[in-house]
Order: sequence, then C-alpha cells, then structure tokens
Amino acid sequence: EIASCLVGSEMCKETEQKESTLLETAFHLFTGKGFAKTTISDIVQQAGLAKGTFYLYFKDKYDLRDKLIVYKANQLFDDAHRALEKANVSSFEDELLFTTDYIIERFQKNHFFMEFIAKNLSWGIFKSVFTNGDPSFSSQFYDHYMTALKKYNVNCPAPELLLFTMIELIGSTSYNCIHNSQPVSMEEYLPYLTDHCITYYLHLQNNYRNIYHRHLQNNYHNIYRRQSQNSYHRRYHWHPQNSYRRRYHWHPQNSYRGDIVSAHIHG
Repeated sequence: EIASCLVGSEMCKETEQKESTLLETAFHLFTGKGFAKTTISDIVQQAGLAKGTFYLYFKDKYDLRDKLIVYKANQLFDDAHRALEKANVSSFEDELLFTTDYIIERFQKNHFFMEFIAKNLSWGIFKSVFTNGDPSFSSQFYDHYMTALKKYNVNCPAPELLLFTMIELIGSTSYNCIHNSQPVSMEEYLPYLTDHCITYYLHLQNNYRNIYHRHLQNNYHNIYRRQSQNSYHRRYHWHPQNSYRRRYHWHPQNSYRGDIVSAHIHG
C-alpha cells in the first residue's frame, strides 16, 4: 500500500509538473509573440511535450489562456500573502494598502505580467482563483482576507466585490501610469491611489454601514412607536368610547324611545 501511494504521489507530481510547464511556456509565448500569433504547436514544441499531452489538460488555446490567468493571478496573490504575513500590519486598511503597494511593485517590475493580468482578469476568472477545486491552486490570500475582515471588525456586505474592486482599480489605473506615464507617472499617482482613493473608499464603506444601521434603528423605532400607539388606542380610546356609547348613549336613548312608544300604545 505504501508503495502504491508513493507511485501515485510521483504520478501526481509529474502531472502537475507537465501542466505547470505548459502554463509557463504559454505565458512566455503569449507575452512575447502575442496570443493571436502563438499556436498550440509552438507551445508544446517549446515545452518539449507531445501535442496529445496538451489536450490532457486543456480543451484549446482559449481554455489554456483562462487557466493561465488563474494560475498567474494565484501566484501573485500567494506571493502577496507571504509578504503580508512577514509585515508588521495592525489594521485592515493598512493590509489593503500594503497589498496595493506589493501588486503595483510587481507590475512595475514586469510590464508583460501587468498587461496580461490587467487586460484579462474578469469577474468569473477572478472568482475561480479562490473557488477552484484544483489542489494546485491556493486560497491562502482569500482566506487571510476574509479572516482579516472579522479580526478588525470590518462589516462588509460584499467582501468579494470589495476585493475585486480594489484589484480592478489598481490594475486599470496602474496600467496607464506604468505603461504610458499617463496622466502622470506611477510615482506621482501612487500617493493619490493609496492615500485618497482606497482610504476614501474604505471610509465610504464604513459610512454606508453606519447609515444602514441608523436606518434600521429608525425603522425599528418607528414600527415600535406605531405598534405602541395602536395598542394604546385599542385599549384606552376605542374600547371606552364604544363602551360609553353602548352603555350611555345608544341604550338609554333606545330605552327612552321604547318607554314613550309603550306609554302611547297603552294610553
């Protein structure tokens, strides 16, 4: 049994190694020649693998591209998580700012990597980075992010959308600043991005939470007040009034009229 487990483990490692080789080779070709000009034959030839091996892992070139985006984004997030674990950070806001600085620094060092991730990272692909059942993909960064929300008592109604918004904001704005130096260089833009945009966005989240809680409290008080008033009217307004009319208005009047009619008949 031990021998079979060892054989199975070696086969899994070999399978993961072949898939990683195809992914890394495709990344170099896509960022070098371009996606459109790269063929499957180019990829397997440079990877030193048979063409049939390619189809064991990917349906076609487009399927490879989508999995490559997940693969590279996963690497980026895992690297950011390891760097964050070593840093001395004491708030959720500081963690987001640290992650922002880390991602931008990686983009600045590798423009091809930035172009590939920024242009192709969609919501479906982004979500699959953290929900993919493949053991070769890690969810350490996402787990850390969700834990940090609870640790720092951040009440975020849509944590995945917040994270995606941050990454989209970083990717889309950094692309022009790094690649084209437009409207300003990355060095000029970075303080504005971190100190103004992200911090302001987080403050909006907190304000939204406070406004939402106040709205709930006001609604609760209004409903409670209406219920109390209705209860009061039922107990002390409607019932005594109706009782009064039944006892001292309707009955005496009817009784009085009845006495007159009776006297007239017998008179």
